[in-house]
Amino acid sequence: MKAIILLVTCLATQPALAATTAHHATASTHPKISEATARASAQARVPKGKVKSHELEHESGRLIYSYEFVVPGKSGVDEVNIDAMTGAVIAVTHESPKTERHEAEKEKSH
Repeated sequence: MKAIILLVTCLATQPALAATTAHHATASTHPKISEATARASAQARVPKGKVKSHELEHESGRLIYSYEFVVPGKSGVDEVNIDAMTGAVIAVTHESPKTERHEAEKEKSH
């Protein structure tokens, strides 16, 4: 009798579990922060830069906006990553032309 109750309980909660899992999967693919808000945060980190490219991507389990800036008088690009769910600045890095080429080749192979 206990086995039947356990089985019925498992079957009854399975649809709710599936709905919750589907909601989390969907929520993680839609940013809570607008692209304009993320761009403004990124631009504040590289005020003299001009956006060369940007994308919304999954990286290290996070949904992020990634911006590449060209800065006058500086080779390569400055990259700023913004968490698309919270708006937090995750990273600000500089990529040399060599690093930028290597990253582009790596993305082509995926």
